[in-house]
Amino acid sequence: MSSSTQPRHGPGQPTSQAEPVGEPVGELVQRASQQLTELVRGELRLAQAEMKQKGKRYGKGGGLFGGAGLVGFLMLQAAVATAIAALAVALPVWAAALIVTMVLGVSAAVMAISGKKQVDQAAPPTPEQTVENVKADVAEIKESVHR
Repeated sequence: MSSSTQPRHGPGQPTSQAEPVGEPVGELVQRASQQLTELVRGELRLAQAEMKQKGKRYGKGGGLFGGAGLVGFLMLQAAVATAIAALAVALPVWAAALIVTMVLGVSAAVMAISGKKQVDQAAPPTPEQTVENVKADVAEIKESVHR
């Protein structure tokens, strides 16, 4: 080998071989910049593909949950029809249907009244305790500034 291709190491010179001999620093920086750009683009493509796959799974899961809700609703309707049919053994069909309808109506009214109470307790929709705490903090800061 010629002596021009081998690094020369004298006293006080680094012995690292990480930097190729004869290649300007500008080219090294440019190559590093290109490699970093390619790395970032590759990572973005990977993230995009991963999110696309996850999005598909979330979509399928949401669709299955929606289907389960619909089937559950149909099941409740069948349970109501079963209750009417069971009562119709001892009563006329119209009376059995009226009884089941009234029970459902009372249940809906109780839930609506309970829900209204919960909403009334939550009103107004401002964080009152936090507002009071902030007002107290501001007053204390003003007082400490005036001292």
